[in-house]
Amino acid sequence: MIVDGKQIAQEVISELAKERASLAPVVKLGFVLSQGDEASASFVKMKERIADRLHVVVVREEVTTTQEALHAIKRLEKITDGILVQLPLPENVDTEKVISAVPKEKDVDFVHSPVALAIEEVLKRTNTNVENMVAVVVGQGRLVGAPAAELLRRLGARVSVVTAEQGSLEELKNADIVILGAGNPGMVHPEMLKKGVVLIDAGTSESAGKLAGDATAACADVASIYTPVPGGIGPIAVAMIFKNLFMLAKRS
Repeated sequence: MIVDGKQIAQEVISELAKERASLAPVVKLGFVLSQGDEASASFVKMKERIADRLHVVVVREEVTTTQEALHAIKRLEKITDGILVQLPLPENVDTEKVISAVPKEKDVDFVHSPVALAIEEVLKRTNTNVENMVAVVVGQGRLVGAPAAELLRRLGARVSVVTAEQGSLEELKNADIVILGAGNPGMVHPEMLKKGVVLIDAGTSESAGKLAGDATAACADVASIYTPVPGGIGPIAVAMIFKNLFMLAKRS
């Protein structure tokens, strides 16, 4: 089964549209992004289209230095319900310092990991109970690997976290569920996986100018459930940003 993430995202957004009426008349989402970065601008534009559907006001702050980013966060903190730092920031910007400067009560990535929420949504909609499953998470980053591992442990899976080095990927062969978040295009092939595996590909990177996942498309042939890249976890995670925003708006 190939999961249609775009369809699930639309359903999540439709549910949020119903919830919108219970919130304040004006809900604002602030973005901090790299000035002149077309890819970042494109990702923000995609989120702005969802914001329009949900009657959310978007405030952009484009930055070129760490200091500009920190000042932008201070400004957005006063006028928005939630703040999102759109990565990557310019190379000269201290990304960790900027992300850490976002107040927790305004951080739409902190309240619940959008990627973990997206993975949980896929598991729910495919009636996948991961309790006692052997789970392998590839990657341990803050956006995918760490929150995915935490989610699976909470749901009762037996979780191993591995890095993308080829030797450690031997563990995949015994896994009932695999979550990929390394950002290494096409590194996982069908012969590396158990037949019937639940394969959640949340690793995104560019390959030959196109968005690619950590698994090759052929992995769909051995997986019982497979989220492709693009069109799998990504669109759902974007929708979950707004779920988090609405949660923050209710608290403020």
